[in-house]
Amino acid sequence: MNPIYSDELITATELNRQPGRVLDKALEHPLTITRNDQSFALLRRENVALLVKAAQRSRELVELLSTAFRLQLKQKIGAEHPYSWLAVFDLDELNEFIDEVTVAYRSVDLHEKAWDELDAIIHEWHESALAISNPELEAAFSQK
Repeated sequence: MNPIYSDELITATELNRQPGRVLDKALEHPLTITRNDQSFALLRRENVALLVKAAQRSRELVELLSTAFRLQLKQKIGAEHPYSWLAVFDLDELNEFIDEVTVAYRSVDLHEKAWDELDAIIHEWHESALAISNPELEAAFSQK
C-alpha cells in the first residue's frame, strides 16, 4: 500500500512565503505542514474523497463479513438485519462468499474500479439469496 503522507515536511512559514510552490508539490504527493507541535495534512480533495469513501465502505464490509462469520457460528440473525439475506447460504457457500469479498477488498488499493467490482460481487450474492428464498424461483431452478 502507498503511504498517505510523504516524508516531506513543510513549515507553516514556508507555506506562507511560497504558497504556489507548496501547492505545486501537493499536486504531486501529500505534504505534512508543521507549526509548533502541530501537523497538518495537505492533499488533493480527490484523495480525501477516496479516503473517506474507503473508511465508510470498510465499516460496511466489516458488518457484512461479521454477519457471515456469525452465521457460520450458527448465531441467529434477525430478519430486520440489513444482511439477513446471508442466512440462506450454507457453510460452504458462506466460506466462498467471505473469500470472494475478502479477495476483492484486498485489491481496492490496486485499482480505481475495485469498489465497483466489490459492489458487483455483493450484488450477485444478494440476488442469489433472493432467488433462493423465493419458492417459485427455487422450484424452477431445481427442475432443471
